[in-house]
Amino acid sequence: MLAVEPLLLITHADAGSSGQLGPALDVLAEHTSVEVCETSNPGELDGVLHRAGSRPIVVAGGDGSLHAVIATLYRRNDLKGKVLGLLPLGTGNDFARTVGMPLDAVAAAKAIVSARPRPMDLVVDELGEVVVNSVHVGAGALASRRGATWKERLGPFGLGIVGYPIGAALAAVRPPALRLHVEVDGRVVADVDRKVLMVAVGNGASVGGGTELTPEADPRDGEVDVLVSFATTPMARIGYTLDLVRRHHPDRDDTVYVRGSQVSVSGESFWMSADGEVTGPEGRRTWHVERAAYSLLVP
Repeated sequence: MLAVEPLLLITHADAGSSGQLGPALDVLAEHTSVEVCETSNPGELDGVLHRAGSRPIVVAGGDGSLHAVIATLYRRNDLKGKVLGLLPLGTGNDFARTVGMPLDAVAAAKAIVSARPRPMDLVVDELGEVVVNSVHVGAGALASRRGATWKERLGPFGLGIVGYPIGAALAAVRPPALRLHVEVDGRVVADVDRKVLMVAVGNGASVGGGTELTPEADPRDGEVDVLVSFATTPMARIGYTLDLVRRHHPDRDDTVYVRGSQVSVSGESFWMSADGEVTGPEGRRTWHVERAAYSLLVP
């Protein structure tokens, strides 16, 4: 049981909701010794993880912080067999939502000390870049690009999470319509003869602080959920947005929702958002699932 194991806790200097960290640390310290390391750049993170040893690593932050730790461990070939914990101190905390982690830091700390490690899948592309929660192309990536700007502007006022809906609203005004070829486990689910609004590959269920883009995704089942939306006309986009709020979007006639262990996207140049990090333009990307890549302490 975790209560008798020492912990290494990693927090980022820019992580949101940092005022919750102190009370959460008090809870953890009642049960075990905790070494706290604050990092501000990837080089520091690499050095901290080097001395973690066999201790469980608790990430105090959001999806971006968890992504950074897992990506570093993966790059070091040191992820397999690792046990991680998560104090959700980020803006969106979408992966915490998927795995049922309390979003209150104190409640999450109490959950960690009584939790069991459970195996979690990881999504990896052909370049070795990892996706912990979700990667999406098209309108979703555009929303992330614009939302990140507003998150940065509003973050100092404690309103960072408002950046996501602002970004989504701005992206909805002139969303991209891309000609893409999408394959899931070798089966073509979209081709360049039909424009797409967005493609989402979900290891977790939600993005943007609770929008359940791939609502049935489970990071423990060995597959990702893949959503392709063809809602490119103005009326179709309005309907898709309304159905997305109601979680009815996978059932739309202009939406494909499938599952698989390997996904490839190619065609027109596209931007993508992976765990909130926006990159591009890209011409092709392929992702595969690595089952039980690490363990996470969850209720």
